[in-house]
Amino acid sequence: MPFGEQPAYLRVAGDLRQKIVNGVLAPHTRLPSQARIREEYGVSDTVALEARKVLMAEGLVEGRSGSGTYVREQPVPRRIARAGYHSGGCTPFRQEQTDERVRGTWESNSEQEAASSVVAARLRIPVGARVMRTRYVFRAEGEPSMLSTSWEPLAVTGRTPVMLPEEGPLAGRGVVERMAAIDVVVDNVIEEVGARPGLAEEAMALGGVPGHAVLVISRTYFAGGRPVETADVITLAARHRVAYHLPVK
Repeated sequence: MPFGEQPAYLRVAGDLRQKIVNGVLAPHTRLPSQARIREEYGVSDTVALEARKVLMAEGLVEGRSGSGTYVREQPVPRRIARAGYHSGGCTPFRQEQTDERVRGTWESNSEQEAASSVVAARLRIPVGARVMRTRYVFRAEGEPSMLSTSWEPLAVTGRTPVMLPEEGPLAGRGVVERMAAIDVVVDNVIEEVGARPGLAEEAMALGGVPGHAVLVISRTYFAGGRPVETADVITLAARHRVAYHLPVK
């Protein structure tokens, strides 16, 4: 194959993709059959099948049992606004989505567990040290928007009023305010953004398709150089864009 020349199945997939993007193949329209693709593009059944697989893997089409393959309606991406951290009255939803125009609620569950090697490295604690793990489901305007799992070292919060993030006198407050209540001053936060295929349980919780890409925001709060909370925030890549508001100093 000459350098730069695409395989036939990618050329066919690219043309069909363009038709979907341009609206020639509108949402809920049935994708041309394998036989039709073969005839229209002058390719083999294998090429036609592989082209359809590419579009399905990209989330542009979906198979319906006994009916065929149809163009999926693409969501309009929502913005997840990020702006560091806030002190005073910051709820978990506002901690993850700083756009005040978005109305949000959350559900949570907290349990103690032994720190895995990954969590221990992020919190700079021994493997197996006790941590409080809290899982959140965030909803924006009633729809599942984000998942989050946070870990706090019990060496910091254990036997204090803020040991459980969603219980006690500061239930539902952000990390900065809760830590301040036990004289731990958060002075820095680091976030890393990556992407990976979504797990089946993540897709189910967020209303997506297993295997499609998710955005993962890995965040850690520090107090005097010591990690006091770390979390992974997960959202569907096709439905969201992460916007950072970074002040110029």
